[in-house]
Amino acid sequence: MAAKKKFFEVEIPLTNSSAELLAYNIQELANKTIKLDLTRQLRGKSIEVVFQVQIENNKAIAEPRRLTLLSFFIRRMLRKSISYAEDSFSAECKDAFLKVKPFLITRKVVSRRVRKALREEAKNWLIDYIKNKSYNGVFSEIIGNRLQKLLSLKLKKIYPLALCEIRILKVEKLKEQEKLKVTVEKVGLKEVEEKALFGKEPLERKEKEVEEEIETKEESLEKIEGEAQEEEESKGELKKEAGAEEGSEKQEEIEKNEN
Repeated sequence: MAAKKKFFEVEIPLTNSSAELLAYNIQELANKTIKLDLTRQLRGKSIEVVFQVQIENNKAIAEPRRLTLLSFFIRRMLRKSISYAEDSFSAECKDAFLKVKPFLITRKVVSRRVRKALREEAKNWLIDYIKNKSYNGVFSEIIGNRLQKLLSLKLKKIYPLALCEIRILKVEKLKEQEKLKVTVEKVGLKEVEEKALFGKEPLERKEKEVEEEIETKEESLEKIEGEAQEEEESKGELKKEAGAEEGSEKQEEIEKNEN
């Protein structure tokens, strides 16, 4: 009998909902993506979120990876007598590196200097605000419009805004992946060391160690023998010098007696 696909439930904690995906088994759902349009839930605010499925304890859980404010919603907010400012930068949070693209619309036409001030203030505030939060928390605050309200109040001191939104929020890299890579590398090194200790390599190492010990002992013996030979030669030279001195003293005594 050929295997049949069946529906598996996927939990989406960000929206407190669930979805169903077709697969032969739950492991096939790993790293698959789900795209949801949250326009109805947000009462006309057109946001599209891309989720990635992760398998944890034999359960499928969808984690957010990209949030996009759809272009037709932005076009609907644009007017003739306004100015807009947008930016794109990377920001670091507790567990990921994010790509953030804010979009700001002023109530009236403003100068380039004011637009630059709005961009810089928004960038600095967002980087400082995001660094102490998880990426799931950042996604939920944007969907709940909490982050935008705080940012709008901050930028109001420079110039009042008609619209303050995050056009795109994207997860560039997860910090957990880097930790997993490091642990995998460490485990790989441990496996190599264990193979070296319990496989064929330790015999070769022991043979090399024995050969090195024998060579060092032979070298030490050669050194000892050389030092002994040098001592004997020095003793012979001392004896010769002592004999020569004694012979010279005897000859001097004989010459004194003859005189």
